Amino acid sequence: MKILATVSAFVGRTFALWTILFALLGFFLPDVFRLVVPWIVPLLALIMFGMGLTLSGRDFAEVLRRPFEVGIGVVSQFLIMPLIAVGLTSVIPMSPEVAAGVILVGCCPGGTSSNVMTYLSRGDLALSVACTSVTTLLAPFVTPFLVWTFASQYLPVDAGAMFLSIVKIVLAPLALGFILQKLAPKLVRAAVPALPLVSVAGIVLIVAAVVAVSKGKIIESGLMIFAVVVLHNGLGYLLGFFAARTFGLSLAKRKAIAIEVGMQNSGLGAALASAHFSPAAAVPSAIFSVWHNISGALIANYFAGKTEERPSRLGVRNA
Repeated sequence: MKILATVSAFVGRTFALWTILFALLGFFLPDVFRLVVPWIVPLLALIMFGMGLTLSGRDFAEVLRRPFEVGIGVVSQFLIMPLIAVGLTSVIPMSPEVAAGVILVGCCPGGTSSNVMTYLSRGDLALSVACTSVTTLLAPFVTPFLVWTFASQYLPVDAGAMFLSIVKIVLAPLALGFILQKLAPKLVRAAVPALPLVSVAGIVLIVAAVVAVSKGKIIESGLMIFAVVVLHNGLGYLLGFFAARTFGLSLAKRKAIAIEVGMQNSGLGAALASAHFSPAAAVPSAIFSVWHNISGALIANYFAGKTEERPSRLGVRNA
């Protein structure tokens, strides 16, 4: 078990590299990874089940303890990223499928990778976990509404069917994981060290499958989609940081909210796009999954060297 925990921790730390590797494998071995497509939804449900195993009462207590800060993170998540997506699809020419996919990933809740990156950045980890938990729980209601509002101009959106999908993919597995944690705490504690390995395996297989079935679309417009994803992600970090600063939050909280806003649950985006739109609409989510783990590691490294400014004895502000 100790070896499994060590391997799991290593895979978790090198998440970005595995995502890039499997994206390339999906591109060059499409026939192999097309076999994974029917398993996209079950894989994401498994990841959400693992998240449920790690949820605790402390996460929800954090929401009650500081609702203002969590509220800023949640509202920023569901306001900034969808609006950036709408802006990008308005000014950059792209097919209706890709445009709907960009908006879809922008309307998804925060990704659990944001918690890891916040920890590495020396940000407020408790705030990050609380924001991820709340946005994930709100996703069945907020995500379909936002997608219907902003993406209906590109493709037909069945908000009711999307709501049911998110309940099945996200809420039900989360609840089962949380219940199992209470019924069999010793078993769950033994399994928790392996969860990073399960989560990474699930995400990289989803990415590989989406890339495999969308190879032609990636060849045709991959650079454009990549540029859109990079802009979307980068503007999310930037505007999330300034939103937190506008409300006077400390640097540690600004780091948490910036990363929370910029990093999406792109696995959910890929699953929903594949189920409700088309494989082409899932490409932005797949590329987002690759890129935000790279950019998240970079921004975490940058943030880690930043400390709260404070007045020196001479009246000069120090970093």
